[in-house]
Amino acid sequence: MCASALTQLQAICGDFGLAVGVRDVDEAAATEPALRAEFGDRLPVVLLNGREHSYFDVDEARLRADLTRLAVRPTN
Repeated sequence: MCASALTQLQAICGDFGLAVGVRDVDEAAATEPALRAEFGDRLPVVLLNGREHSYFDVDEARLRADLTRLAVRPTN
C-alpha cells in the first residue's frame, strides 16, 4: 500500500512542482516510538503541512483541491 500511495503522491505532487517526503515509521520506531504509536495502525499516512490529510488510500480529489488552494493563497 505504501508503494502505491507513493506512486500516486509523486504524480499528484509533480503536477504542482512539489517533492514528496517519505518517512519509514518502522525504521524510525527505534528512535521515535511516538511516531509508531501515532501512525502505526493506519499506514500509509499522507501529511500536508504537518497535518494528517488521509490514510490507507490517497484521497486524490481532496489532495488536489487542497494543494490548489494552498498554491493560490496570498502571502503577506
